[in-house]
Amino acid sequence: MLSSYKCADKPFIIAEVGNNHQGELEIAQRYIKEFACAGADAIKFQTRNNKYLFSECGYNAPYNSEHSFGETYGEHREHLELRPEWLPILKADCEKYNVKFMSTPFDEPSLELLCEVGVDLIKVASFDLGNLPLLKRIAATGFPVVISCGGGKAHQIRSSVEELLKGTTEVTVMHCVSEYPCDHNRLGLDNIEILIKEFPECTIGLSDHFNGILSGPIAYMKGARVFEKHVTLNRAWQGADHGFSLEHDGFRKFVRDIKRVPEMMPPKHESELGKEVVFKRLGKSIVALHDIQPGQTITINDLTGKIYDGHGIPIRQSSEVIGATAISKISAGELVSFDAISLVNAV
Repeated sequence: MLSSYKCADKPFIIAEVGNNHQGELEIAQRYIKEFACAGADAIKFQTRNNKYLFSECGYNAPYNSEHSFGETYGEHREHLELRPEWLPILKADCEKYNVKFMSTPFDEPSLELLCEVGVDLIKVASFDLGNLPLLKRIAATGFPVVISCGGGKAHQIRSSVEELLKGTTEVTVMHCVSEYPCDHNRLGLDNIEILIKEFPECTIGLSDHFNGILSGPIAYMKGARVFEKHVTLNRAWQGADHGFSLEHDGFRKFVRDIKRVPEMMPPKHESELGKEVVFKRLGKSIVALHDIQPGQTITINDLTGKIYDGHGIPIRQSSEVIGATAISKISAGELVSFDAISLVNAV
């Protein structure tokens, strides 16, 4: 699926909802509709079995953050999880809006649940880079896998990719900086080129937490072809991720600007040069600066350029006229035409 994007111009763009649905099915469904219309190729959620994932003391720990949805961290997390019975509904909505259904399993039970529901792609969060036991189980599913490598060292990325490739042939490695939000001067986009060299068998992408859109086009020019961006319906909503996520219009521009990059690269064909509308309206033509007599060799001092309603020889072609011989008299201020000159001796 994503391997076809590795050497192609077309990017694959993931709208990362995460837990920005606030734990409500209707809001999660709105994300699919809105960001599919904004140009996403996949809509990504997150799946956790919190009692399995967290220790008992961690689950029951007080959580006093301004972003808290419960008195304990477990209550907070449970409020934000999508119920298992909602996942088939979200999958059907993704099919309806022609986008891929994607989620991150944070633990083994969540992986089993996603396999039962049937996802198009599995995402591995930076938290599980180097988690070879979980990666082995993910690889065994055979699903295409996208893995972020935020905070990972080279050997950890290598061992993770090698483990995944034992079970699936489609692995996308995402450059990622695990800072929320990530300032522009911390993005480290040069690392994309390093990943391309290190993992030629993989597609390389960008998962960033930058709250702007410039990172996308620059990453594309570095060679990234898969992009993941956090999205929100309202940046003012309660929750830690909303502030650095893109709303509908920001995401639409993110997609637009990435897709414009390959269209910006090809130079204009030589046959089109000089035929632009602005030159037809305001382009200068070659004019005699003073009288030029028959038989006179035209020099650079004999010419000037003026804008005429009726065009003669464009001034940019003056090198073709200098050194030519006048066949007939060309009066001062008169347009120079090829009919009035002989190019035999022109330089």
